[in-house]
Amino acid sequence: MLMDSAAASQDHHRSSAHNSAHNSAMPVLAVVAGIATFSAMDATIKGASLVVGVYTALLLRNLFGTLLTLPLWLFAGRPRPSRAALKVHALRAAITSAMAALFFYGLVRIPMAEGIAISFISPIIALYFAALLLGETIRRRAVVASLLGILGVLVIGAGRFGSGSYSGQAAEGTAAILLSAVFYAANLVLQRKQALLARPVEIAQFQNLFLTLIFLAFSPWLAVMPDRHSLLLILAGAALATSALLFLSWGYARAETQVLLPIEYTGFLWAALLGWLMFGERLDIPTVAGTILIVIGCWTGARNANVES
Repeated sequence: MLMDSAAASQDHHRSSAHNSAHNSAMPVLAVVAGIATFSAMDATIKGASLVVGVYTALLLRNLFGTLLTLPLWLFAGRPRPSRAALKVHALRAAITSAMAALFFYGLVRIPMAEGIAISFISPIIALYFAALLLGETIRRRAVVASLLGILGVLVIGAGRFGSGSYSGQAAEGTAAILLSAVFYAANLVLQRKQALLARPVEIAQFQNLFLTLIFLAFSPWLAVMPDRHSLLLILAGAALATSALLFLSWGYARAETQVLLPIEYTGFLWAALLGWLMFGERLDIPTVAGTILIVIGCWTGARNANVES
């Protein structure tokens, strides 16, 4: 009887440990899926942008995104933003529109892995925006993080110069993604404030809506009629972006940011794979080396936030 009881106890502990491990793994898997689907979205919108242009691809992606998130918003009881939240939604949409336009303008001019690697500098820039907008103190680790990030970008650029493949278009693409990273850093800081004012479904619905309205304002001059293939790519991009938002929201609601943050860097691997499969892009050593320096810089900045606070 005692042996049976002991065996049952061991089985219970094994079952509890298994369930605990399973529960802790699910948020990680959800974030991995979210990063993968976001990377796939980048690839589909890049493919469409090469045919119809960045503007039309982004206009239709946000329009489709608005329509896809509308049922979720209705099911959630049609949450309406407060006046304060409405201002933040509008401001973040304005920043995001510039960020997305610059990012994809750059991404159609350089390989996906390279573009994603350069964009990783955003969290480092965000440290300075947090100091400027939130009054946080810039510490020594943040300065070291910045220097590592800048060095990483220079290594990636030096690789292109060394191989003789740094054309005028590639230079424009790199500059556009660097500027996009500045807007993304501001977006990261603003995202914290937005999350305190609104629920995820409200944010997704009004973000897509405001972005669509912003891009629509330029449609008389910039919009072109997409072909069937481009339209399908853009629709897939909108569906992937919506899915990624749901995956990431679910994962970040169930695990600590410090556990999930390193997974963000798997975006480089997905970008390299999708760039090779869809566009025949090849990965070079300077891009990998520069990415490692940028990631180390981001880690240094993250440790600054965790250790010094």
